[in-house]
Amino acid sequence: MQVIHLKYPIDLNDKTIDQAPKVFALGFFDGVHLGHQAVIQRALAIGKQRQLPVAVMTFDKYPGIVFHKVDADNFDYLTTLARKEQLMAEMGVDALYVVDFTSKVGHLTPQAFVDQFLVDLGTRVAVAGFDYTYGKPDVANMTCLPDYAQGRFEVVQVAEQKLGPEKISSSKIRADLDHGNVDEANKFLGYVYQTSGIVVHGEARGRELGYPTANIKTTDGERLPGIGIYATEILVDGHWYPAMTSVGRNITFGDQRPVTVEVNLFDFHQDIYGENIELRWNHWLRGEVKFTGANALIEQLAQDEQESRAYFAKQAANHQ
Repeated sequence: MQVIHLKYPIDLNDKTIDQAPKVFALGFFDGVHLGHQAVIQRALAIGKQRQLPVAVMTFDKYPGIVFHKVDADNFDYLTTLARKEQLMAEMGVDALYVVDFTSKVGHLTPQAFVDQFLVDLGTRVAVAGFDYTYGKPDVANMTCLPDYAQGRFEVVQVAEQKLGPEKISSSKIRADLDHGNVDEANKFLGYVYQTSGIVVHGEARGRELGYPTANIKTTDGERLPGIGIYATEILVDGHWYPAMTSVGRNITFGDQRPVTVEVNLFDFHQDIYGENIELRWNHWLRGEVKFTGANALIEQLAQDEQESRAYFAKQAANHQ
């Protein structure tokens, strides 16, 4: 998959910018959840039918940050740009256009956005969700888009997507993750939520307890599930290992401690300090508890391991 970064104004003489006819899927796509997947799959189906390449257009940052609707320092993404690229490629998208979203882009008139970002880049069919906007919502919505297109491209609107009675949305998934409800979040994502990071040195307290852990410095701007204990999988050197992971403050050993991410890998005894890893958040086990001492904590860790192994054994059996 080709990744093309666009800065405004677009330099159409730049040979890396493909202006050939294409189907464009439009959206921010944070999480690339089931609703987003419905948009992209519709675009892929149209592209196959019309024998056109399929591209996705997204922004490099959440537009609300530029318009001061959210605090940039406190907004964490469900998918970093690197993760978004990975998911798009897995879906079979031909190209990903990443727009450098600045105040200049945000203040373009709807007609200017359509002319310069869609028509000039070869759009033959624009596919987006029912709530996609490209300016002020009252004048830059999907209902208005055919008027701005002026017959130069077709507009396909994808209806609201639901799972049961609930709308599939990034905001719901963020709330689920914040409350540790990764099982629910994964249902709406359509895959197991994943974050990245690097293994760093910690306090080595887990080793003293008989449960050595890999301390993870997570990628900046990537949303972590809430404080709790989880059944997880960790990707090291191309292999996924079952594990259990704590997001917490280790309050048994003192109050007001910083939040850390500590992974206990099962049946794994290699030194992985400095390794870049991926972490899948499969299943919530329990909340963080302040124990009376190390022995009580060790007993609980043994139970956590037993429950985690049972969870993965059940998942393996279900996929046979």
